[in-house]
Amino acid sequence: MFFKKHDTFIASDSTIPLLCQPSACNPKRQIITTVTTVRDENFKPISNFETMLHLLKGNIGTGLFAMPGAFQNAGLWTGSVLTIITACICTHCMHILVTSAAILQKRKGHEVSVSYADVAEIAFQTGSQQFVKHAKLARVLVSLFICVTQLGFCCVYVVFASTNLKQVVDYYAPHLQWDVRQFMCLVTIPLIFLNWLRDLKLLAPVSLLANILQSISIVIVFYYIARDGLPPMDSTPAFNNWIGVSLFFGTVVFSFEGIGLILPIQKDMRHPRDFEGWNGILNVAMILVTCLALAMGFYGYLKYGAEIQGSITLNLPQDEMYALLFVFYRLQHAITLHLITKVLLNYYRLARLVKVFMVLAIFGSYTMQFYVPIPILWPVLEKKIETFNKHPLVSELMFRTLLVLLTLSLAAAIPKIDLYISLVGAMTGSLLALIFPPILEIVTCWPDVSKMAIVKNFLIVIFGLTGFTSGTYASIKKILSPTT
Repeated sequence: MFFKKHDTFIASDSTIPLLCQPSACNPKRQIITTVTTVRDENFKPISNFETMLHLLKGNIGTGLFAMPGAFQNAGLWTGSVLTIITACICTHCMHILVTSAAILQKRKGHEVSVSYADVAEIAFQTGSQQFVKHAKLARVLVSLFICVTQLGFCCVYVVFASTNLKQVVDYYAPHLQWDVRQFMCLVTIPLIFLNWLRDLKLLAPVSLLANILQSISIVIVFYYIARDGLPPMDSTPAFNNWIGVSLFFGTVVFSFEGIGLILPIQKDMRHPRDFEGWNGILNVAMILVTCLALAMGFYGYLKYGAEIQGSITLNLPQDEMYALLFVFYRLQHAITLHLITKVLLNYYRLARLVKVFMVLAIFGSYTMQFYVPIPILWPVLEKKIETFNKHPLVSELMFRTLLVLLTLSLAAAIPKIDLYISLVGAMTGSLLALIFPPILEIVTCWPDVSKMAIVKNFLIVIFGLTGFTSGTYASIKKILSPTT
C-alpha cells in the first residue's frame, strides 16, 4: 500500500505480492497482485498475531458449544469425518474469495474490494458481458444474506444466554419457575441499551470482556469433559441417521461461518502476503478452529452421550461449579494467583455463577454481530422514508431497538439452541460459506475458466445446496415436531 506524506508516496511492505498461486482462470499461469489502496498516514496495520486472533474470534462462538449435540445427531465417527471435510471446503472457499478479490484488484487498478458484497458486485460488473446486468442483484443478495446471518447469530445468542441464565436461576430460586421466554425478555433489556452505541470503539471494552469470559468458559467445559475420565468409544454410535447428518451440517457450517471477516482482516494486515499459502495465517487459524471444534464435539459427546443438551454448557453440574478453582489453586506459579484463588475458595458459591459470566460474554458477542447489518440496512431506510431525516439520531435508535426486539421475537419462537443453530447454519451460512464463493470465482474468470475449476466449483456448489436443502428441511421439521 502507499502512504501519502508531504506530497510523496512511500511504499510500505504491503506492496509485496499478496498472492502467488495458480489462478482458477488459468491454472498454468501464476497470478501476482498487490494491495495498492491509499490509506491515511495515521492508519495502524495489524500484525500477524493480531490477524490470527481476529480470525479465531470470528470463528469461535456459541456454535462451538453446540458441537457435541451435532455429533450426537451424526454419530461419533461420522461427525468427526464430516467436520474435517466441511472445514476443508469452507477454508478453500475463503481462499477462493481472497483470490477473486485479488484478481478484481488487478482488474480495477488502485480500487480495492474490502467486503464480500463489493467483490460480488465488481465480479459481475467487470466480468463477461452477460453477467453485467446482474451486478446489482449479486450485491443485494450477498448483503441480504449477510444481514440475515448476523441477525440469526443474534437470535442464537438470545436463546443461549436465556437458557443458561434460566438454569442458574432455577438452581438458586427453584420456586420461581420462569419460562425461558421470560428470561429472553429480561436479557433483551440490557441488549437494547448496549446496541444504542453507534461507535465501534465504544464496543471494544465489551468485546474484550466477551473474549475473556468466552475463553474461560471453553477452559471450564474441557475441564469437566476430562474430569473423571471418558467412557469407552464404543459407548456411542459411529453413525446415527441421515436426518441427524442434515442437522449436523447446519451446526458445523454455523461454527465455521466466518467468511465475511476474511477480506476486511486481510486488508488491514501489515504483511498481507502472510495471509495466504499452505502455511499462511488463514490456514493455521482454520486448523486451530477445526481442532477445537473437533475436540469439543468428539469428547463432549463421548463424555455425556445421549444426555448431551443443545449446548454442552447446560450439562455442567450446577453444584460443582467451584471445582475448577482447585485446578488454578494447584498451579501456584504466583503469590497473587495463590491469594486470589484462596479467597475464592473460601467463597466458592460465587464460582457457581460462571454461567452468568457466559451470559455476559454473549452480551459482547451480540453487540459485535449486531453492528454488521446496521450500516447495510439503515442507509436504505433513511433514503426511502423522509420522516427519518427530520430526527436522524432518534430514528436510528428506534430502528436499532426494533431490530433487537425482532431477534427477541424470533428467538422466542424457537427456544431451542441446537435447532436454531442448525437452521441458521443450513439456511444462510451454507450460501455465504459454500455456494456464493465458487460462483463468484467462475464469474470473475469467465470465459477463461479451466475445466478442472468448473468441475471443482460445481461439486462445491452441489455440496452446499445439498446441505442447504436437507439441513433446512430437517431443522424446520424438527422444530415443527410436536415432541420438540
